[in-house]
Amino acid sequence: MLTRSTSALAFLLLCVLAIDAQGREPQKTLPTRPTIEHKQVRARDLGIPFEGKPGKFNAITDVAGVELGYTTLMSGDGKLEVGKGPMRTGVTAILPRGHNSLNDPVYAGVFSLNGNGEMTGTAWVDESGFLEGPIIITNTHSVGVARDAVIAWRIKHGAADKTGYWWSLPVVAETWDGWLNDINGFHVKPEDVSHALESAHGGPIEEGSVGGGTGMICYEFKGGTGTASRVIEMKDKSNPAGTYTIGALVQANCGRRP
Repeated sequence: MLTRSTSALAFLLLCVLAIDAQGREPQKTLPTRPTIEHKQVRARDLGIPFEGKPGKFNAITDVAGVELGYTTLMSGDGKLEVGKGPMRTGVTAILPRGHNSLNDPVYAGVFSLNGNGEMTGTAWVDESGFLEGPIIITNTHSVGVARDAVIAWRIKHGAADKTGYWWSLPVVAETWDGWLNDINGFHVKPEDVSHALESAHGGPIEEGSVGGGTGMICYEFKGGTGTASRVIEMKDKSNPAGTYTIGALVQANCGRRP
């Protein structure tokens, strides 16, 4: 995502490259603020340099107005029993303009790295150039329930007009967590999507095995949710101050080692 202090956002599609990470019990009550359960060690903390200047939180939430929330569903162990578990899945919700401007669209674009992976709502993004509403990431077999839950949530929060002709084409992306999760048990429910949306916040955010990234595997290592940001100095007529912030969110779930 790309922004000045109050500009429209460019939809980087969370770097979801549709590349298409212990635990805690399923969240059922809304947290007042995010809880960081352990210190997160970043590459810079280990002395690995990267180019560029990160934002305050080195996260997608450094972009003005962006809020992010999770529902993490993690329970059970042992042998797979469809419908019972083990459960290692969840929902990630991104509000590009936060809770205070839910119905203000942002400029958007879509890029597909490869042909595998589902993301709903992209035809309208391509046609209009706008993203209207939140972005959701969940597991492959929960795309439908997440899409319907977003529509219901937006209606509840006043998006639908009184004429009855309002419509919504939510953007819901997926990654497959079937190695670690009872994906055919359909454990993600509408209330889990609502929880992720309601709990979205700015500031520091959790990374790793949280939200939609709970059951991810990347190059045969434990994958998950990661984020970063960079502050760029680039003056132009529309932005005399010359400061832009780029934020990215990745749900890494790809690749095999040679």
